[in-house]
Amino acid sequence: MTRASSPCIRVCILDPETGLCEGCGRTTEEITRWFRMSEEERLAIMATLAERMRANPRIAGILNKLAGVFLIAFGVRLAISR
Repeated sequence: MTRASSPCIRVCILDPETGLCEGCGRTTEEITRWFRMSEEERLAIMATLAERMRANPRIAGILNKLAGVFLIAFGVRLAISR
């Protein structure tokens, strides 16, 4: 048995304005139905999540902050390893 694809990163906070999860970009309905969907349905939804999250200003802001933190942490690791 193969494991079902999932975009979940365990940051489950629903945006009250859009109804999207701030961690993965799925709707409440999608989250609820996720493991009853076919793999093809899950992959089709996952293909839309990045754009969905970029289109949401609140989530896009969070993603930009996380990207900045990642770059700082990665840069520090590179400097230490040299």
